[in-house]
Amino acid sequence: MLGTLLAAAAITITVISGVMAFGFARGFVRRRLRFVDAVRSPLTPYVAGAAGLLLAAPFTLLPLISGATVAVVGLGAGLGAKSGLSALRRGDVG
Repeated sequence: MLGTLLAAAAITITVISGVMAFGFARGFVRRRLRFVDAVRSPLTPYVAGAAGLLLAAPFTLLPLISGATVAVVGLGAGLGAKSGLSALRRGDVG
């Protein structure tokens, strides 16, 4: 029973962390980096994903956060940066 509850909590933390990383990266690219020419590079999503991964890695010392959680945070940051970059190219920034 307790193991199932802890697993559900870990999965919830993983999903929420990924969604939050996506939203933060997308908003950061759209609002703060819209006038920076270097953000339009095709490497931007990879750099954002690597930065998210490196920033989240120390949290694996906590009991409910695993390497999968860190990987999902990196993936969310990379996809969020890519989405923000696409929005900049489309002109959807307001």
